[in-house]
Amino acid sequence: MQNKFRALSLSHKSAPVEIREVIALDEGSIHSLLVKMKDFFSISDTLILSTCNRTEVYYSHELDLSTEIIKLIGLEKGLPNVVDYLEYFKIFNNDREGIDHLFKVSMGLEAQVVGDMQISNQVKRAYQASADLDMAGPFLHRLMHTVFFTNKRVVQETAFRDGAASMSYAAVELIEELTSNTYQPRILLIGVGEIGEDVAKNMVHIPEAKVTITNRTFERAEALAQELGFEVIPFEDCIEAMKEADVIVSSIMKSEPFITKALVKQMEIPSYKLFIDLSVPRSVETSIEGVPGAILYNVDNIRSKASATLEKRLAAIPEVENIIGQSIDDFYNWKKEMMVSPTINKLKNALEQIRQEEMERFLKNADQSQIAVIDKITKSMMQKILKVPVVQLRAACQKDEADKMIDIISDLFDLEKVNEKKS
Repeated sequence: MQNKFRALSLSHKSAPVEIREVIALDEGSIHSLLVKMKDFFSISDTLILSTCNRTEVYYSHELDLSTEIIKLIGLEKGLPNVVDYLEYFKIFNNDREGIDHLFKVSMGLEAQVVGDMQISNQVKRAYQASADLDMAGPFLHRLMHTVFFTNKRVVQETAFRDGAASMSYAAVELIEELTSNTYQPRILLIGVGEIGEDVAKNMVHIPEAKVTITNRTFERAEALAQELGFEVIPFEDCIEAMKEADVIVSSIMKSEPFITKALVKQMEIPSYKLFIDLSVPRSVETSIEGVPGAILYNVDNIRSKASATLEKRLAAIPEVENIIGQSIDDFYNWKKEMMVSPTINKLKNALEQIRQEEMERFLKNADQSQIAVIDKITKSMMQKILKVPVVQLRAACQKDEADKMIDIISDLFDLEKVNEKKS
């Protein structure tokens, strides 16, 4: 039985944010899960991707290990009832479907905001994590480099990545719309990780806003604030700053909500206070909406307001899918070649073994000049004999008949027996 490339995916398409935040994996959990998969199942090609919109595991194995992997996620997250979440996972056990899904995710076709550029870097980091643990073999290395090359083609050949329509830009467009009647809206940005930093950089679209940045690591917030001309405050002062802000954007990683209903109730809200929660797990309690004047948006109900950009991206989807199809075909041609390579090598070894045995048998009394001539002739003959079955094997690959041809050649030359004898 041959290994198949498989995937399991829990995403914004199959699960609400309250489920995604329970399953979401941080870097430490991803590292631990990769090690467990390697130790328990001897998997060599594995990729784990976890973002605010999805948690996915890609792997190569002869068996469907989706339930076992989900149980390992439960073990990692301390969820004894993780089997209750099975219904939220989409399973890809068909080789091509799993590969196709990885390409679509990596290009941004499956993103909540279509064409989101952040996903490319997230996929690269996931691949690096696997490579660091020697969990990326020749198959995954080739697949990921094909993905990166495809992404480059999409950027260069289509309008799919034109403009700014990422999740962070969508949040900024929402803020701009909801503060349109507020003079110089005061915006507090809590957390400057990848998404928070992107939000800050997109704030140039609201030039009249007064933006303040805070982060647990003050130096990071200070460097970004200096670059963008924003104010910066120590993290311990952010509660006080929330009371003054019209808009609070939270993108921090915490296991429990940072902004609670009890905290918001203590704030005086004369007209409105907008909370944008870009964290998964969520950092703002949903119950704050019960406080008069408090308005909450999270990653599930933010919709892109960049309509012109989004329309261009949607129009470019057929082009992107065509490029993906070409890349997958190219990858499969390589995969098929890899499939027959062991048989070609076995056949070469079998013929070489026969050649060596016959040379030894008949040239015991020959001098070195005779041996050299006959060695050259027999090597040439062997290459010509090899040519036909090798050509046939490669042709069978293109017709998806490689398995059948491998069996015929293996039986014809008794390759398994020859291999055992050699061992």
